[in-house]
Amino acid sequence: MTQIEISSKSEKPAEKPAEQWGNGLEFLFSCISLSVGLGNIWRFPYIAFQNGGGTFVIPYLIALLVIGRPVYYLEISLGQFTGRGVVKAFDMAPLLKGVAVGQVLATAASITYYSSIMALTLRFLLASFGSELPWSRCWESWGTDCHDGNAQNSSGKMSPAQLYFEREILHEVPNIDTGLGLPNWQLVACLAVAWLVIGGVLIRGIKSSGKAAYFLGVFPYVVLLILLLRAVTLPGAIDGIIYFFKPQWRELLNPLVWYAAVTQVFFSLAICFGTLITYASYNNFNRNVYNDIVIITTMDSCSSIIAGCITFGILGNLARETGNSDIGSVVKGGAGLAFISYPEAIAKFEYVPQMFAVLFFLMLFVLGIGSTVGMGSCILRVIRDQFGLRSPPIWKLASGLAVLGFSVSISYMTPGGQFILNLVDFYGVSFTALILAIGELVAVAWIYGVNRFCEDIKFMMGIETGWYWRLCWRFITPGLMTAVLIYMLLDMSALEYKGVGYPALAHVFGCFLATLGLIQLPGWAIYAIYKKRGQNGSFWQGVRAACRPSDTWGPANVQLDATI
Repeated sequence: MTQIEISSKSEKPAEKPAEQWGNGLEFLFSCISLSVGLGNIWRFPYIAFQNGGGTFVIPYLIALLVIGRPVYYLEISLGQFTGRGVVKAFDMAPLLKGVAVGQVLATAASITYYSSIMALTLRFLLASFGSELPWSRCWESWGTDCHDGNAQNSSGKMSPAQLYFEREILHEVPNIDTGLGLPNWQLVACLAVAWLVIGGVLIRGIKSSGKAAYFLGVFPYVVLLILLLRAVTLPGAIDGIIYFFKPQWRELLNPLVWYAAVTQVFFSLAICFGTLITYASYNNFNRNVYNDIVIITTMDSCSSIIAGCITFGILGNLARETGNSDIGSVVKGGAGLAFISYPEAIAKFEYVPQMFAVLFFLMLFVLGIGSTVGMGSCILRVIRDQFGLRSPPIWKLASGLAVLGFSVSISYMTPGGQFILNLVDFYGVSFTALILAIGELVAVAWIYGVNRFCEDIKFMMGIETGWYWRLCWRFITPGLMTAVLIYMLLDMSALEYKGVGYPALAHVFGCFLATLGLIQLPGWAIYAIYKKRGQNGSFWQGVRAACRPSDTWGPANVQLDATI
């Protein structure tokens, strides 16, 4: 890169962020705690279960290779280069700044229901301190709906763990045609604690969360390995694990399976939500993140596979106990699957199952902290970038986010809360995230340009970008995502939860959520064109100008030209 090129990149009057990671390990473990989170341990098993086990794993691994890892590298490099939050980072292509705004809105939707999962986790954690685990036996109030593990009288019945979760924790209703019901005060109290923790960590800032990441990134693996050892030794577990890895080849042509695999990669790696760009913006400008990306994405995929083996091993055991030869019909799917399968395995521990229950639900809560703090940091960084020196203190922003997030999340604490979670996940997050991800690749690879972006990486880290990354960013990744989106739209049916349909009003609300995220694309594009065209410029002159980087775009470290 020449002196002239460096100087042109140095024109932006940007400042390095006031906060930075203490060292490279803090960044690595923070990304691990963000990526290896609830998306792996809670979401992956139930999405895999809904899409046929092994039928889902193959598209997931392919999507991880050609979508997950390339986009992860792109976002980390982009955030580290610009040193700013996700919205300001899209100054490289003002025409598609709406992509970043839409991603922030999807992140805001995600943090509300992730916090609700943390509340459920806390509720189970408190129940684990009793003299016995309440889901380890049938309750009299459940009548004849519960099986005791005897295959001879278990046909059509549910396990104690499933009944405890649905009837004692959720008080779940069969449908929401008549409303959601009133919030459960115990769950609301747990939700309040969850948001107090999230807000507290956010107030402490990025350096504090970086220190905590050492624990947040390592502790879950210890508990997961313990659960894996127990799950694979259960009678019938091998049948469930075979179901997890054995694909139904005809179902691989089902576009909804590929759609589920692609969107699950987004959740597993936390890509296309702005969180990675935010975390990387606190990095040392010259840090070579290539090895970090390989480590994080590998650990992430291993975590998902381990979680899948645990869950399907337990389902295989449940199938053996109930005499059900079809593992796919042992329990109903849904977001609560993890709160059925994992407790079921823990209850079968011969010695002090309460201790292992406490460890597991503490781990799940810790994972929730890692995920939600990353989301919250993304939202707060966007606000602080927007207001600059006029931005309110971090404690006010974090407190405001916690109060607002808690207020919205109460809806998930109702008997119909899981219906709403499923609705928000599909319309407000998964569906919009896929479209916005395509927009992100178009912005970087086609408008800003792959070659220019690779020059930025070389300028920043001193390494050449290989052909694999270039091909993925320009053709393979956006092409596969576009194909999946088209096929999904052509084959899409009305959303259901556990086979139950939604009332019309719920679909209207879902469409509003999707529209709110997607309308940012044309809205910000029109604004950029109007702003760039000036008073006498034509429309196409405005379009061309909006495709060029803003005057404020450039590297975070503007002092490099003095040393080269």
